[in-house]
Amino acid sequence: MGNAGTREDPATTAADAAGVSAARLGRAEIDQAQRRLAGRVWRTPVVRCEQLDALTGSRLWLKAENLQRGGSFKVRGALLAVGELAASTSRGVIAQSTGNHAIAVALAAREHGLPTIMVLPSDAPPTKIRRIQETGAEVVVAGTVLAERIAVVEELRELHGYDVVDPYENPHVVAGQGTATAELISQVAAEGGRLDAVVVPIGGGSAIAGACLAATGHDLAVVGAEPAAVPAFTAALRAQEPVTVRAHYTVADGLRPDRIGRLPFELAHRRVAEVVTVREEAIADALRAALLHARLLIEPAAATALAAALEYACGRGTDVGVLLTGGNIEPSLVSSLLAER
Repeated sequence: MGNAGTREDPATTAADAAGVSAARLGRAEIDQAQRRLAGRVWRTPVVRCEQLDALTGSRLWLKAENLQRGGSFKVRGALLAVGELAASTSRGVIAQSTGNHAIAVALAAREHGLPTIMVLPSDAPPTKIRRIQETGAEVVVAGTVLAERIAVVEELRELHGYDVVDPYENPHVVAGQGTATAELISQVAAEGGRLDAVVVPIGGGSAIAGACLAATGHDLAVVGAEPAAVPAFTAALRAQEPVTVRAHYTVADGLRPDRIGRLPFELAHRRVAEVVTVREEAIADALRAALLHARLLIEPAAATALAAALEYACGRGTDVGVLLTGGNIEPSLVSSLLAER
């Protein structure tokens, strides 16, 4: 599980600014975000799988955001946030990320012709780095923990005068990510179903925060899924505030932030019904199950949500939505995980 961690905030300025925004964010912002994104993102399918249902005794509804533009749901928030900056005559944008947010911001910035610098950990997957560079964005690597990336972002901001698109504290990002859950809820309803719960992976927190906003007005549980190796949200719940945890290795590179964002925490900590911490073996098993049973190639962050859903839904006989957040995975990792089967 992990210890309570430390309380030093590596992004105090962004968090303080977002603290005001948390009170203003609600379901109305999700609805507005959906209108603004209409025709700009793909309405990804919701997939059913008899084999996975049989494993749980419940009905799983898999939202395949691995098929989204840029390979993940992150493009939703990036389009909104970068669009706001472009409208205010931004000189360029900077973002830090473990990968998918950077890909999404780079794609959005290219649409507006904005110069872009992405700060990634030094061990970021080559596939994600390559996708960023294909947009024309510059990639800078900085350490392996969140505080190191944030420090470099601040240096680059002062040097270039670019705007920062924070992956956790930006309210446009959070609202955009929430549209994926809102779509999932409406797609299940269109099939004559009604979700009892939705399971969402937790890294820096924008996905779970957006899901909580999207679930407003619906009688369903929002369930978080995070690697047991990096239990940042679990630690924050115990401390009743965001804290930095010791991050151990996890195959789910997209869920490696060692601290939950302050804005996501404020939005999610009272609304989340349960957090399932997932072992590395279960993440690998879920990734293989998605590929072999549901025919979906997902990355380990998304597999973390599926693994949590398989545990949470077992024996409940309910309808559980699963946000499969991305599919940007190294081919070599796919091969090695399949070989372990």
